[in-house]
Amino acid sequence: MLFGLAGCGAKRPVRREATFLRLFDTKTTIIAYMDDEEEFAWYAQMIYDSLEEYHRLFDIYNSYEGISNLKTVNDMAGKAPVKVDRRIIDLLKYAKEWYEKTDGEINVAFGAVLRIWHDYRERGMEDPDAAGLPPLEALREAAEHTDINKVIIDEEASTVFLEDPGMSLDVGAIAKGYAVEQVSRMAAEKGFTSGLISVGGNVRAVGSKDGSGTPWNVGIQNPDPGNGNAMLHVLDVTDASVVTSGIYERYYTVDGKNYHHIIDPDTLFPSEEYKSVSIVCKDSGMADALSTAIFNMSFEEGMVFIESIPDTEAVWVLSSGELKYSSHFRDYIRK
Repeated sequence: MLFGLAGCGAKRPVRREATFLRLFDTKTTIIAYMDDEEEFAWYAQMIYDSLEEYHRLFDIYNSYEGISNLKTVNDMAGKAPVKVDRRIIDLLKYAKEWYEKTDGEINVAFGAVLRIWHDYRERGMEDPDAAGLPPLEALREAAEHTDINKVIIDEEASTVFLEDPGMSLDVGAIAKGYAVEQVSRMAAEKGFTSGLISVGGNVRAVGSKDGSGTPWNVGIQNPDPGNGNAMLHVLDVTDASVVTSGIYERYYTVDGKNYHHIIDPDTLFPSEEYKSVSIVCKDSGMADALSTAIFNMSFEEGMVFIESIPDTEAVWVLSSGELKYSSHFRDYIRK
């Protein structure tokens, strides 16, 4: 485990922080105010271990000894069902629910298309002079293998089978937030009732900052830091999640234009309407799903959708730089 502990402040309880870099291809940070450093280290280790389990189960690129994960499921597409951990079953069921709710804007069966973009992006980042775009014909052919109804889940047998041999799963739009939510709930049940868990752009506030109602301060990264502000907003949140999807994450450049990783299922190319979308709601898995789904909707569609979900707010940064807010998002902005 690669993490460091830090404590600071003249008054108790002390602010303590653990950071590590190995999970979900991003930085993870845990923050809590605790008197006992050993107690905090125990919780940090427990949270890390639990997140690592989800990381390995949801990994589509790497195999692990003794584990049948999503890579295993993809490798066996069109061949045979794979017996998997119940946590994979639960994730895929959750993903299917959000496929229906968002009219296909969240589709974990979109892996064939996303893999093409991933490969081009990796090559473009390694050798910018040779960066290029995937042929539209190849993307359209891959899109023929994205029918989520061909992801067959047998709960009784605890198996997953991809009926289409050309299909692959990619849970990047939902996995981090889902894992953070499950782990935060587990940690709370074990006594971690006040803390902050951040995995990349997924932040989950557990309880309040000091256990007596003081909100956590969560910053939203400015997708256009050239204006001099690193943060778009700082929010006050208690027992809630803040998740952002933005064009500044995992992009490469072709002929002077940046191409990010959020692919519109309708155009098969990166969405261009926004620089970032941030969601505030109680559930980190839901926030992760929404931040991607809304990114692929028009502002009008996205606003109607967000307003239909109780206790859920959003801020859009349009490609022009203009900010748009749902009805009560401003209530969270730190005064």
